[in-house]
Amino acid sequence: MIAGSISRRLRTAGVACATAALLSGCISSSAGPQGLYATPIGNAPVTANPTPYSAALYCMADYARRYNLPSPRIAVGRIADYTGTVSADGGRQITGGASLMAMTALAKSGARMVERYDTSVSEMELRYANNRLIGDDGPAGADDVQYRRIIAGSVPGTDFYIIGGITEVNYNIRSGGFDASAGQAASQTPLSTAFAAKAYVMNIGIDLRLIQTTTLEVVDVVSYQKQIIGREISAGVFDFLNGNVFDISAGEGGLEPVQLAVRALIERATVEFMANLYGAPGPEVCLNAGPDPLGGTVGPTGGYYAAYPNTDTNNGETRADPSRWHDRRDGAVRRSRY
Repeated sequence: MIAGSISRRLRTAGVACATAALLSGCISSSAGPQGLYATPIGNAPVTANPTPYSAALYCMADYARRYNLPSPRIAVGRIADYTGTVSADGGRQITGGASLMAMTALAKSGARMVERYDTSVSEMELRYANNRLIGDDGPAGADDVQYRRIIAGSVPGTDFYIIGGITEVNYNIRSGGFDASAGQAASQTPLSTAFAAKAYVMNIGIDLRLIQTTTLEVVDVVSYQKQIIGREISAGVFDFLNGNVFDISAGEGGLEPVQLAVRALIERATVEFMANLYGAPGPEVCLNAGPDPLGGTVGPTGGYYAAYPNTDTNNGETRADPSRWHDRRDGAVRRSRY
């Protein structure tokens, strides 16, 4: 009996050692010919990172090109995270790159942008040029190097800029789930099963404003929220067979990407801003045929472009429609031909 117990323990130890050796087979204590201890796993290619509102941004750029609508020069300021949330590992729960997302969204919409977010390199170049430390090549065929001249008015100014922040993170707006288990108590080989499912909902909100640079007048304001869902499902079986214990379980869970939700919020706000500046009344401008979408949208936007007064079609109730500009919910939105 004792010998049988020792034999079983040796077999168990052998299996454990074999498993450890198998797992360590992909790792070497000395670097290979390519200078690597191990080959990284994963081979997913780089893909685009759109949101359901990216198609509307491309469509807005197509609309501006089609009707030769000039874009004002727009800059992006700080779009900070004002929620103060911290993740379990101590890092930020919400991205600090909302300003960069806004720049990408503006580029998709065909907007003319000027850099105001990080001007450190330009400011250093200006200081160097002011001290005649930067040289530019002279005329063709000339050997001399001329210092860069500072020309007044060479830097274009902005017409509008966007600022704001991420202002809401509400955890566990609603959650639910259930656990179920069953087993055989009287049987010599009891079989037990378990099943569990859980789901919860949170949301993120942003508040952005469009400001005319020369007057500091707030000409447009957008406030949106998006709900995010997470779920978890698990199942397992526990049984005794001939003195052996079997415990098998499996599960699956997922959380809608939080930072992608921030990008979707930024893109939805940007398409509303640009629709306002281009004088576009709504998603109907993305239709291939129909009446001139510029009809009835006459008025100033911050004294610059035709968009106001159009609060009944652009800045009023239509902005609250959750399907507006959504590429899978709004039938008027189509992708740009360009």
